[in-house]
Amino acid sequence: MTRTVPGRTDHVVVVGAGLAGLSAALHLLGAGRRVTVVEREALPGGRAGRRELGGYHLDTGPTVLTMPDLADEAFAAVGERLRDRVELLPLHPAYRACFADGSALDVHTDADAMEAEVERFAGGREAAGYRRLRDWLGRLYAVQLRRFIDANFDSPLGLLTPDLARLAALGGFGRLDARVGRFLTDERLKRVFSFQALYAGVAPARALAAYAVIAYMDTVAGVYFPRGGMHALPRAMAGAAVDAGADLRLGRDVTRLERSGTRVTAVVTEHERIPCDAVVLTPDLPVAHRLLGRRPRRPLALRHAPSAVVLHAGTTRTWPHLAHHTLSFGAAWRRTFDELTRTGTLMTDPSLLITRPTAHDPTLAPEGRHLHYVLAPCPNTDIGPGARAWNDLAPRYRDRLLATLERRGLTGIAAAVEQECLVTPADWTAQGHAAGTPFSVAHTLAQTGPFRPRNLMGGTDNAVLAGCGTTPGVGVPTVLLSGKLAAARITGGQARPAAARGGRR
Repeated sequence: MTRTVPGRTDHVVVVGAGLAGLSAALHLLGAGRRVTVVEREALPGGRAGRRELGGYHLDTGPTVLTMPDLADEAFAAVGERLRDRVELLPLHPAYRACFADGSALDVHTDADAMEAEVERFAGGREAAGYRRLRDWLGRLYAVQLRRFIDANFDSPLGLLTPDLARLAALGGFGRLDARVGRFLTDERLKRVFSFQALYAGVAPARALAAYAVIAYMDTVAGVYFPRGGMHALPRAMAGAAVDAGADLRLGRDVTRLERSGTRVTAVVTEHERIPCDAVVLTPDLPVAHRLLGRRPRRPLALRHAPSAVVLHAGTTRTWPHLAHHTLSFGAAWRRTFDELTRTGTLMTDPSLLITRPTAHDPTLAPEGRHLHYVLAPCPNTDIGPGARAWNDLAPRYRDRLLATLERRGLTGIAAAVEQECLVTPADWTAQGHAAGTPFSVAHTLAQTGPFRPRNLMGGTDNAVLAGCGTTPGVGVPTVLLSGKLAAARITGGQARPAAARGGRR
C-alpha cells in the first residue's frame, strides 16, 4: 500500500488549472470529493494556454498530443468521454523528418505503412530492423506503464517487482542510442527514434533506454490534433469538471497557505480565503515549495531540462513540404546535445520542430493565412544565457531562426510573417519556471521514478504535488497521470463507478 493523505479530505483545493490540476480535479470529483480549482490566469490550461494575436489563435504550450486514452481516463472519472467534448484528428503522417542531406521521411504509426516508408528510405534491412524495434517498443511500454509510470512511489523499494527484472531483460537500463542502434544502422532513422530523449532533458547517448517509451507514444500509439488547437483539451476538461460540480475560480493568484500544525487549512488568494481539507499544488516546484514553506533535502541539486525558444508566426503563405509536424534536423547531432545539456551554448546547427496547426484547422488563422510554430531547443538559464541576457539575444536569435528556415526550403518566410510572438527563457522565467525552462526537472537516473521529487512531502500531511516536476514527469501523457496519481494520494485510488455519478450535472 502506498501512503495516502490522513484525516478528512472532503473538500480539496487544486491550485492551478493546467492539465495536471484539471486531471486531479476530475479524478477527485469522481471519487466524491468537493473540489475548488484556483487558477491565476483568466483561462484554464496552464502551460497549454491560448493567446490571440491579430486574428491568429496561438497555443502557448505543447503542440503534440499522444496517448489520448490517458485524458479519457480523467473524463471517464466523471462519467464522460473525451471524444464527446473534443474532436481528435489522427495525424498521417505523425511527423515528417527532413534531414540535412535533403532526404525526407514520413513517420507513420501504422506498422505496414511505416515499414514500406523505411524500405523506400533506407532499404529492406532497415525495414526489418524497424519491425523488430517496433515490437521492442511495444513490450517496453507494456512493462513500464502501470508499474513505473502510472504509479506512486514511497521509496526505491517500490521498484522491486517482477517487472523490474522484465525491464532489465529488455535492456531498459542501457543507453537509448545504443539500444536503438541494435535495430537500426541508418543514422537518420536512429534520430527519428531517439530525439524524444530531449523531452526528458537528456542526450540519447546518456538517456536510459527505458525512455524509448516516449518514442512508442510518438511513433506507434499515434499522434493527434484536437480541432481548435491543443488548448481545446484543457478547455474541455475544465468544462467537464464544472459540469461535475467543481468550483472553478479563474484570475485568482494564490499568495499563501494557512496551516494548523502539519495540515493546510486554507488557500489564500489576493481576494479570498478558501478553507480546505487537502490541497493539490501544480505550480512549478520552486513556487510549490515557497507556498509550503520548505523544500525537501536532496543529496544533489536538481538538474533541469533544456529550455526552448518558440517563434509563433502568422504568415501570408505556407510551404508544401511542411506536414502538420515537421522535424528539421541539422547535420550536427551529438554536438547539438552537448551544446544544450553541457556547454550551454546556442545550437550552432539547430534541429527544429515546425508545427503547422492550420494544416488541419484553418480557423486558427484569418482566412487565407497560416500559422506556424517553430520550436528551437536551447540551454536552460542554469548553464546557458540568463533571463536578462535573452532580452538582448532575442531579436538576433529570431533573425537566425528565420535565416535557417530560409536555407532549409521555407523561401521568403521572413517577408511572409505578418504577426509574430517570440517566447524565450526570459518569458519562461517570468512565468515562474525554474531555470527558465517549461520542461522542468530533467529525467536523469537520479531524477527518475522513486528518485524524482515525490508528490508527497514531509512536514505537511495533506498537501500533494502534481505536474511535470514530480511523478511521473514531463510531457502531456505523464502530466495527466500526475494529476491522477495526486488524486489517488487523497482518495486511496477508489473512485465511484461512473453509473453512480450519472454523467453531467
